[in-house]
Order: sequence, then C-alpha cells, then structure tokens
Amino acid sequence: MSHISHMEKLLNGVEVEWRALGELGKLVRGNGLPKTDFTESGIPAIHYGQIYTYYGLSTTSTKSFVSSEIAKKLKKVDRGDVVITNTSENLEDVGKALVYLGERQAVTGGHATIFKPSEIILGKYFAYFTQTNIFADEKRKYAKGTKVIDVSASDMAKILIPIPCPDSPEKSLEIQAEIVRILDAFAELTAELTAELTARKKQYNYYRHQLLSFEDGEAEWKTLGEVSIKVSSGGTPLSTRSEFYDGDIPWLRTQEVVFGDIFDTDIKITELALKESSAKWIPANCVIVAISGATAARSAINKIPLTTNQHCCNLEINPAIANYRYVFHWVCREHDKLKALGQGARGDLNAGIIKDYPILIPYADNPKKSLAEQARIVAILDKFDALTNSISEGLPHEIALRQKQYEYYRDLLLSFPKPEGVVA
Repeated sequence: MSHISHMEKLLNGVEVEWRALGELGKLVRGNGLPKTDFTESGIPAIHYGQIYTYYGLSTTSTKSFVSSEIAKKLKKVDRGDVVITNTSENLEDVGKALVYLGERQAVTGGHATIFKPSEIILGKYFAYFTQTNIFADEKRKYAKGTKVIDVSASDMAKILIPIPCPDSPEKSLEIQAEIVRILDAFAELTAELTAELTARKKQYNYYRHQLLSFEDGEAEWKTLGEVSIKVSSGGTPLSTRSEFYDGDIPWLRTQEVVFGDIFDTDIKITELALKESSAKWIPANCVIVAISGATAARSAINKIPLTTNQHCCNLEINPAIANYRYVFHWVCREHDKLKALGQGARGDLNAGIIKDYPILIPYADNPKKSLAEQARIVAILDKFDALTNSISEGLPHEIALRQKQYEYYRDLLLSFPKPEGVVA
C-alpha cells in the first residue's frame, strides 16, 4: 500500500479539534544555565541554543552536562517531554522543538520552555507539527522584538494544535503514533543518506590528500603567483548609483564563492559601472579565492567571463604550467591552512598572501608529463567532487529529493482543515 493511500485511509472522515497548546499539557519556563555551567559529565543538560544548532527533532542523549548542585536549581526534563526555544535571532528558530527520549532526567535553562504532554497528545506528534507552515504562521503572530525574536511561554500556550478524534483518546493517540511512524521513516532515510554523505566527504578528503601528495623528486614547489599569468581583484560600483546595476554584465561577490563552478551571478552591472569602478573582466576558468572575513580562503572556478568585487582574488592560470582545475583542487585542500594566514580582527587575506602561497607541481621539469599527471588527478577528483558536493547529481541531490518528499508528506499529514468560526 502506498503512503498516500494508507494516509487517506488513516485520516478519512477523522474529526479534528484544534486546541490551545496550554490545554494539551503543562508548559514550564526554564531558567538559568549559562554555558559556563557545563561540565564534562554529570546531569544531562539541554541548552536552548543547541536545539537549533546541534540537535534534530529528538534525542536520547545530551551534548552537555551540569553538576548535581547546578541541576537542583534548573527545571527538569523527563522522557517524552518537549523542550521548545523561546528566543533566537530569527523567527525560524523560535519555537523549534526537541523531544527528549533519554532514560535519565535532564535539565534545561532560560530561553526554553518545557512542554509536558498530557495523555491526549504525543510529544513527537507536537514536535513534527512545529515544523509546519501552519505553526510558523501562528508563532509569527506572537513574535516580539527585532534583533532578538521572542515568543513567550504564555503566548506559546495560545497556539492551536490539531487533535484527531478528540472524543476517543485511544484512537487519537493511535493516529498520532501512525503519523509519527511515517514521518520517522522519512527522517531516518534522510539521516542515513546524510551519514553516508559525511562518510563520502571524509573518504574524498582522504583521497584528495593522497592524490596531491608526492614522493621526493616527483614534484616541485612553486607559488600560486608563479603558476598564474595574472592575479587581479575587482571592485564594487557605488550602490547609490542605480544606473550601475541591473545591466547584463555578471558581477561576482564573495558569498557566491563556494568550492564549485560558477555559471552565473546573482547581480549584474552595466557598462557604465564597469567604466567608473574598479570592477574588471576576467576570462573564464580562473581560480577565484575569497579574501574577506568569514568567506576567506573559499575558492571557485568561473565557467563564464565575469567581473568581481574587490574581495575576490582572481588567478588566471598559465596553461603551460598548470591545469586550472588542479590548482582549484589544491586550494580547496589547503583551505584551513590558507584561512589561518588571515590578518586583523576579520581574518582577511590579500593578493600578496595568495600569490605567495605554495603549490606542488608534479614533474615540473617536464611540462608534457606534468600536465598529463595533473589531468589524471583532476579526472579522479572531479568525479569524487560530483558525487560528494554537486546538488544536481550524487547524494546531495538524493538528500534534497528525500527532504522534499518528507516535507510533502508532513504537510499532508498535519494540515488538518480548521472548522468554521475558529480563528487561529
């Protein structure tokens, strides 16, 4: 039986009652728990920030712990309870739910609310509902603040939750459990694929390191400047000049430099912008290295001629010495070392650091043999790269499809019609 026909049968003719969360269980607002209270072991502790940075929908163990003395002052989380975030810098992470399934009692702190489900709702059913657009619309009504968004426990208690078969708690829990089972199956499949992707990335990094390591005498050190015909950066046309933008000249910013090929840019500039700014054309197949702050040392290859901002260092590779894709794979491998050379509070790189960075060129005294060996290495790494990183093929594409499928079924299962007269 397909999931759709099974769910249609499951939900066919089912009466639904929308009830306020506060009527479905007890809501307990957390307190305290700065990160400085964490210990290596002790009482399991859930910090609100970890709910949107570390955990998934549920967990049987905690990342952090506190001493028994600290735990006495904190609110308790029992198996089956749901810990909900009240605060974040964005609305999406507010109201994110974590179902605690650990055997040992845990604790949580401020900016979190513990939902202790009554006998008519499953914690995991509620947690899945918090991922829907319906819940997102509800919490938006109660959100306060601009830089920091907050939805209080008392407001969270007002949000309406659909309860199937409200007059038959046994039947209601049976339906909730079946919805959870179906969604768990999709989530588990996605988790398995994600774990496989992580393993593939480790494998890829291992093989890349092996392929780019050489015996003594097999390769010669050069600098990125020495294997380049030209090293340049770009510029940013004044944002106040509207006539500089919405043209047809591709203009690349560093946030678009993400370890891959670039076929287009988010922003286009005009001929006038090119004329009156430091932006300049670079040919296709340059190795572009970001040099500013958070993006520093990320690299990419432009597959079209384009212009860039001043935070891109553009290497036009000399084809008589090096294969541009070989240089790209080398720079990707060296990302962490290159980034560590950043200077100042932002950790910025500059063209001088990039030009002086070393690269091993195999059989450098024999250009024909060297380029053949580089091409062999590139062919292997490109295949691994496609399997590991490409969104159009390989595991990431499969994971994206599974995620869409999961969201489709989740919305199908949890989008119950609201009866007339109920205003959410």
